[in-house]
Amino acid sequence: MALESSPVCEFGWRPSDFRLPATDGKIYDLSEIAGPNGTLVMFICNHCPYVKAALDRIISDARRLQELGIGVAAICSNDAESHPSDSFDNMAALAREKRLPFPYLHDESQEVAKAWGASCTPDFFGFNAAGALQYRGRLDGAGAGPAPEGMRRELVEAMAQIAETGEGPREQTPSIGCSIKWKAA
Repeated sequence: MALESSPVCEFGWRPSDFRLPATDGKIYDLSEIAGPNGTLVMFICNHCPYVKAALDRIISDARRLQELGIGVAAICSNDAESHPSDSFDNMAALAREKRLPFPYLHDESQEVAKAWGASCTPDFFGFNAAGALQYRGRLDGAGAGPAPEGMRRELVEAMAQIAETGEGPREQTPSIGCSIKWKAA
């Protein structure tokens, strides 16, 4: 497991669009995910211990953000040949088992991850209603461990601020997790 962290937020960066298949059988582009008050796109996968430890919190936080008018989606870009647990079929099984309240998209070509500069799982991209990046921080401070009672919900706080003001917090702690599993050249 190669450990990576996300880069510092490049405020105002605008992502390239995509059209990706989801585990619910639909194909989504960014405009279909966007919410009236902002958008959260996260790069996750099935096998990463950081994602596994945080997935229930990610699901809970996604529901909270959707209540605030924030569109949410997750993308898996890992090479499924080297990491079969991240195959589309296994993504679909996880989505059903966990009842993911957001589209779980498959970036088989890895083009979206490369274009966006995704570096780890989980990697969070929080955009305001105008589509400008305002958050590139972590979910919370628990990492791959259990969340202690009363821990700050950094992602939720940041996205709530973005929904209200259009701007993210200037102080952000990078996300940490497993590296994206790139296909061999």
